[in-house]
Amino acid sequence: MKKLKILACPANEGGCAYYRIILPAQKLMELYPDQVEVRMDMNPLGWDKDEMQRQNKAGITFPDWTPKNLEWADVVWTQNIHNFGGPYTALLMRTAAEMGKLTHYDNDDLLTDLYEGHRLFDAYKQNGLENIAKHIYGFVDIVSVTQRKFAERIAPYVGRALVIIKNAIDYNLPCWNEPKLPAPRKGKTCRVGWVGGIHHEEDVKEFPGVAMAVNSRVGPENVHWGWYGRPPMPMKDGKPDPDWQQDVWKNYEKFLSNGIRHKNYSVYQALPAEHYGKMYTNIDVAIAPLQFNNFNDSKSEIKVAECGRYGVPLIATNCGCYDETIINGETGYLIDPDNPRSEWVSRLSKVIKDRKHREEMGRNLREVTDKYFNINKNVKGRIDLYREILEAKEKMTSQKEDSK
Repeated sequence: MKKLKILACPANEGGCAYYRIILPAQKLMELYPDQVEVRMDMNPLGWDKDEMQRQNKAGITFPDWTPKNLEWADVVWTQNIHNFGGPYTALLMRTAAEMGKLTHYDNDDLLTDLYEGHRLFDAYKQNGLENIAKHIYGFVDIVSVTQRKFAERIAPYVGRALVIIKNAIDYNLPCWNEPKLPAPRKGKTCRVGWVGGIHHEEDVKEFPGVAMAVNSRVGPENVHWGWYGRPPMPMKDGKPDPDWQQDVWKNYEKFLSNGIRHKNYSVYQALPAEHYGKMYTNIDVAIAPLQFNNFNDSKSEIKVAECGRYGVPLIATNCGCYDETIINGETGYLIDPDNPRSEWVSRLSKVIKDRKHREEMGRNLREVTDKYFNINKNVKGRIDLYREILEAKEKMTSQKEDSK
């Protein structure tokens, strides 16, 4: 059988690109070299960013150009919105389609319904990213998203195949196979961890006062709070030079630690995606408070995949697709969005006090994640998907030619 030639085009080098395209592409090359050839190209159109910006300001259109990697590929696969912008993303997919390539557009952000509190809301609206995403959905061969609710929301805009491809992790990496760090006071202190990026400013507002109330109920010596993911402090001339991301994290700390009198919490620095798992070696229970909105309700369960690997149960807002894996009292707890914060306090207090219960839930979640979120077990499905759609396209083309 002829090898599939796949051109993988990450939008950037961030965490979303890592999980949705960089890691899967690497795994396809590693595990199935007899079935696929994969090339990685972050700029397959060959645009010069500075030159592009200068020419766009002058109202000049770039000349047509057919890069070699696009000519080489059978499949052209990209995700989200490229760092060069929405027009670049749309042009890449349109160029590939016009060249007769199988086009695959993957998206793990609900561009069509971003909520106003999101830091990028104005940028999305001003640059028309919602409409660009809808445009791309309409003509590519495959649109893939992370979960069912996301798929249901964008289905009206999709012109061809719409599929769900769950996020998955390379559990073979060393960071997902390290021993858990010993808990303080020989396990008597439960470590509760929140792991977050830089777009959760509205979500942490769901949590003020919870940590303080839990401290009062279980005793501050029996719980340690960890806020994970603060970017490194930028430096200038050897001195700290805080940027907007540091301001974001100041607010995170303010809301998450609101009212705590005993400083039984720590803020931990972010780690790159390939080392992300190390954070969970220092967590016994993970939390995921979320504001309920369509954007968050379309989120993947990547946090479940992370927690479960280290046997860490998850307590989360009942939002997104957490309800597919989190069963109350078995793998964690779901807090309904309209519940008072006292529900967070009650659930957290229970698992902090009952070590046996939380460890049993963690073991149960580990079984789920090992089965469904190990990329080494499920990445082969991408090859099957591509071959199925290519076969259908070839058959349709043949039928059109026969009817002439």
